[in-house]
Amino acid sequence: MKAYGKKVWLIPDTFLSSVSGEGEQISHEAICVTNTGGRDAHISLTLLYEDKPEIGGFHAECGARRTHHIRLDRIRSDSGEPIQRDVPYSVLLESDEPVVVQYSRLDTSSTSMALMTTIAYAVE
Repeated sequence: MKAYGKKVWLIPDTFLSSVSGEGEQISHEAICVTNTGGRDAHISLTLLYEDKPEIGGFHAECGARRTHHIRLDRIRSDSGEPIQRDVPYSVLLESDEPVVVQYSRLDTSSTSMALMTTIAYAVE
């Protein structure tokens, strides 16, 4: 199968809420990566903020001909740090193989849950 996608993606509007409602669903963000190629994709995430330096060191892997959901409430940096909650940020995703990227946010802070999803911006 042909490897579709790009190696660099931007997600400009991300926000990991610390508030969740009652029940099984918790507020979270996820980056869904699809790798149609024949080699595993090694992924690096860099977080960009409005008023502080960028933070890197977040890594994931998407196997060949697979999909992988990177849960941003669960990922840790190389130094073991989680993503800070309640602060707006952007994500620069870099992969060593072409991938397709979709971003989703589930907000369960009220009884009327909201799901937002969008295709990330592919950089040429």
